[in-house]
Amino acid sequence: MGSSQHTRDSTGGSHNHDHDHEHEHDHDHAHSHSHGPFHHHHHHDNAYLTSSNKSDPGVRITRIGLLSNLGMAIAKFIGGWAFNSKSMIADAWHSIADLASDILTLATVSVSLKPPSDQFPMGFGKIESLGSLGVSGMLLIGGCYMGWESALSLYAHFNPEAAHHIMEHVGHGHSHSHGAANLGIPSVHAAWLAGGTILIKEWLYRATMKVAKERKSSVLASNAVHHRVDSLTGIVTLAAIVGANALENAAWLDPVGGLLISILVIHAGFGNTLSALYELVDQSIDGEVKTSIRRHTQRALANIKDGHEVELRDVQGVKSGQNYLVDLEISVPGSWTLDNIKEVEDAVRTQVGAKVRGARRIRIRFVPLGALEERKFDEFIPGTAGPGPEEEEHGTHKH
Repeated sequence: MGSSQHTRDSTGGSHNHDHDHEHEHDHDHAHSHSHGPFHHHHHHDNAYLTSSNKSDPGVRITRIGLLSNLGMAIAKFIGGWAFNSKSMIADAWHSIADLASDILTLATVSVSLKPPSDQFPMGFGKIESLGSLGVSGMLLIGGCYMGWESALSLYAHFNPEAAHHIMEHVGHGHSHSHGAANLGIPSVHAAWLAGGTILIKEWLYRATMKVAKERKSSVLASNAVHHRVDSLTGIVTLAAIVGANALENAAWLDPVGGLLISILVIHAGFGNTLSALYELVDQSIDGEVKTSIRRHTQRALANIKDGHEVELRDVQGVKSGQNYLVDLEISVPGSWTLDNIKEVEDAVRTQVGAKVRGARRIRIRFVPLGALEERKFDEFIPGTAGPGPEEEEHGTHKH
């Protein structure tokens, strides 16, 4: 091949091998941020999100989470109103956010797992990233709304007339519930409801995260985090209700609990929004995933003839929904034929595709062994801020 360079795209056909090795995946890359690595694409993953197979763990835990969020949101709204608890009503709004999250999860993941097309050659993984951004944005908005509600209610405990004046000017829809006549202590019976939601949500967190780790699904992991945040908000709600009843002149603890819940929700929403934005702008895959890809590439090269003459130079890639789009640079002897290169490509694709969860596309650039290393990202053509040269039409010049 002389001094030429060859780039081989290993997208096509890789999924056939992946199914043969479905049970051979290891878990050598860990979660480095809240969304964690995506799982590798198999038919059963597609099925658990889109089929009616209720016995599958992924389908089952998602539907349990969906139904429990609906039930708890209704229970918290009714309980918050009946037991006069502002923090429980705020917690109910957070359950609504999780309910929408579950629905959005099912909608986006089913689309993101579709195979690439001529119009969308990189696949549809970014649909999931957009869905995650939508859920996170909803959490941010909900957290800000809850914070306003709780802060206004807290202010009303110390200056009812001024708070009522503010509510009249901003057109607050619930102004009647914040008046001086309604600044009583929340019923202690609300504590039982808050305690029950904590237990349910903590169980949902553990069960959902278990499936998320098995599938390497960032969306399921994000849902698990939502369950954990909900259990934390339940603890805040419980503490606010118990404190308001156990201490004298402590009715203000209830809106304080609502304010703390809003801060937790805003924090979670901001972190998830940042992760989704990084994925949408094609941030590189994290170091742990690169290490895993590098390790399995070396194992693949060790198992082929003359593999000791081959050198892995660079590992790059981006995350796209459920998928990793991987780019490798491998140097081979200049005397090798295309058949030799194809053997290396197949071996690397087979090993990495079977062992690294989420490796959906593997593109390999081959360079001559012993050649000076090219400048990184040399495949990019330098751009200029000014207008570029105009194309000539049919070989004629414009006068």
